[in-house]
Amino acid sequence: MSKTILVTGATGRVSTSVLEALEGSNHTVRALVHDPAKGAALEARGFEVFVGDFDRPRTLPPAFEGADAVWLLTRPGPQAPDQNSSAIRAARRANVSFVLRLSAVGAAHNAPTINSRSHALSDHELAVSGIPYAIVKPHFFMQNLLRQARSVAQGVLPMALGDGRMGLIDTRDIGLFAAKVLMTGGHEGRTYTITGPESLDMAAVAEQMSAGLGRPVRYEAISLEQTEAALANWGASSWMIESIHDYYTAYASGWGDFVTDDFERVIGRAPRSVETFARDFAAELTA
Repeated sequence: MSKTILVTGATGRVSTSVLEALEGSNHTVRALVHDPAKGAALEARGFEVFVGDFDRPRTLPPAFEGADAVWLLTRPGPQAPDQNSSAIRAARRANVSFVLRLSAVGAAHNAPTINSRSHALSDHELAVSGIPYAIVKPHFFMQNLLRQARSVAQGVLPMALGDGRMGLIDTRDIGLFAAKVLMTGGHEGRTYTITGPESLDMAAVAEQMSAGLGRPVRYEAISLEQTEAALANWGASSWMIESIHDYYTAYASGWGDFVTDDFERVIGRAPRSVETFARDFAAELTA
């Protein structure tokens, strides 16, 4: 049965992957954008484009009205719980049949990261909203490695992660997973934690990147202070700097050393490897 599916955060990396996975299906796909100028390209691809702002709840009803399923994604930050609350209220008032929310790995009220604790608030609000829902908690994004593209081009992967191991996942697999859940039934009340195929430390990540790129890349452990200085130079907010400090400290201590089979059970194949990611993004990692 054909559905009307609303994808929020439609111009971000993860939601772009959701749209790509939904494109060409027999479903009507809506894209919620903040900037009208960014919606033109999506409209040209056949998506219904709506302009809305989670910080202005009165702008949301047109996008949610008549939607059967919603992919709910908000940008990380101190305002995220309020933004999610506005979206959940809009979905409830529009009688949306199903909401799939992008949460964060390890989201819990006692998590060691401010972002994961923030997501736990929104996960709980959705769970008690009365709307049929599912939650997806993806592990560390492989695409985060693209922030180090300039260094990787010089053969070095600098990260403040010590010997910590993680089950990194490609954001394209997050999009594929989300699209499958949105298009099919039987996911109500489920919380999925999706990871890559194996838990790797950064030295192993560098080895797989070397294989994918066809040239040597080595891991260089750097300090959190170096990372925070770089983030400040890039204009990151104090909240984001604190959040990344939390994450990297937790990952270095082994908090992310796990994988699950949730992705494979739903999709029917293994998630992409770091080697495949590096091969596919070689142009960005070689410039």
